[in-house]
Amino acid sequence: MTQVLRMWPLLTGLHKYDKSLSTRNRGHGEIIEAPILAYLIETRNGRILYDVGCDYAKIADPALRDRYYDPETFPFGPPEMREEDRIPHHLERLGLTALDVDVVFVGHLHFDHAGGLCDVCGAEVHVQQDELDAARSGLDIAVFPDDLASTTNWKIQQGEYELVAGVRAVASPGHTAGHMSLFIELPKGPPVILCGDAADLAENLDQEIAPGLCWQDREEQALASIRKLKTLARQEQAELWPNHDLAFWRTLRRFPQFHE
Repeated sequence: MTQVLRMWPLLTGLHKYDKSLSTRNRGHGEIIEAPILAYLIETRNGRILYDVGCDYAKIADPALRDRYYDPETFPFGPPEMREEDRIPHHLERLGLTALDVDVVFVGHLHFDHAGGLCDVCGAEVHVQQDELDAARSGLDIAVFPDDLASTTNWKIQQGEYELVAGVRAVASPGHTAGHMSLFIELPKGPPVILCGDAADLAENLDQEIAPGLCWQDREEQALASIRKLKTLARQEQAELWPNHDLAFWRTLRRFPQFHE
């Protein structure tokens, strides 16, 4: 029986970029607006946060913004993020603090998914060994090394596992070396698979298109992960939730409403 009670989608910012970053070899010259999402999952055994958004300081501080989002070295451009988009503000609206988050499950270590770790520094952080090794290699420009500076509470994992009954880590590499999706069995509605950046858009799933960025150009691995998630969804009668799809995000319940 699932231990999940409810789940909140959290909008932590918006990012405008060339669509080809989400759909490999497709959409060049088309600018899309993508939500940067995190998810708070409340279970009978504690609270799990899937992803944490960006480091707000790197966006709000002009000097840091120029340093980290210099177009000469970082072609994606800075996201739009307000103070109220930070994880602690979402938690505050629920009467919680960062200390009430038990586990942060990081799907992958790109800046828009792991940057906000500085806002939940007391929680146990789950990340894959393959992901951490690749992030530390310096070969992925979407990783900001100082986002990984404090690993005191990190619990390094290898492969798939169950966090609690009803929440299962699903390997979906390709976009990054150790990318993980999350299978969540809700108490009332159908199960949900948070695809993470294995599928930015519904188009990635429907038409089986790899993400624009693939670790070391492993397009076939990324496509295999998309097919794996689709197969799992069919087997479990689960919904697949793409990660950066604005139209899809608009179908979700608005915070502080939740899914159960």
